Amino acid sequence: MIKLISKTIALSVLTSFSMLKSQSVKEILKQKGSFRKDTVFSVKSDSKETYLPVTIIKGKEKGPVFTIVAGIHGYEYPPIIAVQELLKEINPENINGSLIIIPIANVESFQKRTPFVNPLDQKNLNTAFPGSSNGTQTDQIAHLITNEIISNSTIFLDIHGGDASEDLLPFVCYYDRKDAAENTKKANELSVKSGIEYVVSYPYTLKSTDQSKYAFKEATQQGIIALSIEAGKLGTVQKDNVKLIKTAVYNMLENSGTYVNRRSKVSKQKPTILLNQQDYIRVPENGIFYSELKSGDKVKKNQILGYITDKFGNKKHDIVSQTTGIILYKVGTPPVNKGETLFCIGYNQ
Repeated sequence: MIKLISKTIALSVLTSFSMLKSQSVKEILKQKGSFRKDTVFSVKSDSKETYLPVTIIKGKEKGPVFTIVAGIHGYEYPPIIAVQELLKEINPENINGSLIIIPIANVESFQKRTPFVNPLDQKNLNTAFPGSSNGTQTDQIAHLITNEIISNSTIFLDIHGGDASEDLLPFVCYYDRKDAAENTKKANELSVKSGIEYVVSYPYTLKSTDQSKYAFKEATQQGIIALSIEAGKLGTVQKDNVKLIKTAVYNMLENSGTYVNRRSKVSKQKPTILLNQQDYIRVPENGIFYSELKSGDKVKKNQILGYITDKFGNKKHDIVSQTTGIILYKVGTPPVNKGETLFCIGYNQ
């Protein structure tokens, strides 16, 4: 069961709230004038309730609908804190078009400090798209984002980071959809303009009937300009990554024509490094992982990246790279489980 409750923040008194009758995101976007509205989608399944918070900021002038999502994984803190700061800083008078902002998509994961999954149903929201209106809480949240948020977006930005166990190099990424060349070109342009040094493009092979799994892949499948920022690691808040995310978002908003009266500009940007291929190394067996390497390190083909022992300290496996490239992310904590992604190595071909 899904219910929508809306709250309006008046421009004259930003701290005053007034209850509105239930409205869809589409209905709110049609309203005239510039405003900010905070809306709560209530979700209930098997007597367990949660909610999806959404903020809509509409400017006076026409423009794109730029969507920003954080907290699909509630243990990825730098994206969540960056978006909290953006909510405080961005005013309707500085917007052309509209912003749709989901500050924390997986509230239960965030509040309960649960890596990867929603503790209410033990499902991973990041692999639940397009979701279902009749499923569990995670299924319903994915369905809401798919139908209420993505379908009303011109540009869709999903912000992630390294969860509790992940050591991650900041990068921005998009899907290289060959049959939607203009969207792919714009996603690449926004990625480059973000100011983040590493840009990753993923192959796109989905058919129209395939499950998208990921939020920004669902947006790509719907024919919307979509991309994702990855910044932050190991389940902590790093101020430098919060700043990097905010700067990247402001750069994208400015480049898309959504944001005016820019607060600050980047004086100098490092040359962009494009990585269009990925090699995923999976954990061969449960155990304890040892490695001196970290995200951002360059590796060579046939290089030993680390090793796995059993609980008695006996070495069971050397982990060997099959690729020359750079570590985008890796497991950064000792315990590892069979089938998990141990390393993702990016390279250009």
